[in-house]
Amino acid sequence: MELKSIPTRGRTLDHAAFVYDLFEPVLLLGKQAEYDKKIVALLMLDESDRVLDLGCGTGVLTRMIAENLNADSGGKAEGIDAAAKMIAVARKKRGAANCTFEIMAAESLGYPAESFDAVVSSLFFHHVQLDLKQKALSEAFRVLRPGGRLVIADMHTPTTWMGALVSHVSRWFFMQPQIGENIRGLLPGLVQEAGFQPPQTVATYFGYIALFNTRKPDF
Repeated sequence: MELKSIPTRGRTLDHAAFVYDLFEPVLLLGKQAEYDKKIVALLMLDESDRVLDLGCGTGVLTRMIAENLNADSGGKAEGIDAAAKMIAVARKKRGAANCTFEIMAAESLGYPAESFDAVVSSLFFHHVQLDLKQKALSEAFRVLRPGGRLVIADMHTPTTWMGALVSHVSRWFFMQPQIGENIRGLLPGLVQEAGFQPPQTVATYFGYIALFNTRKPDF
């Protein structure tokens, strides 16, 4: 049975699913492993954690997270993406007992409240417009337990001339005003508006990707 993508006003990458694993390392200039390891380290994982990966693509980061979790202890990484072809590749190449993938839009998560210990997102938010960014962050807040961690890596205000060049060319070449929202530095404020603690910028890559770390308050 063919999987069907979830309708969403955000941009999905069904068309790129079968070449994504080839092009992502190129786009990250050979630093994908270093980049992903930094994200995993920030999650401060316990082997029993449940972790949700928003916009997981083909599941590279999701599987790396799962390798730090123990299914027997309840640990599990779950990746969601609205693009059915991305999920099909992720399930085939990276599915495991403690690493599963679902077709789902980040702005409408089908999980109970407070069901995850951490939520992570890498290079997803620049694909969705402002209101969907807000909804996705509100949903992330809802499904996180009090004190749960949120780690986001995404396009942000450029810090170098090369980063500015790449960001602005991408915004106009791909006709994505959503990228313009990230370039203007809106993401940290949206994270805080969703209820999270003020996010810290803990690393930058290539002059235009920032790595943010925050938590849901422990009420």
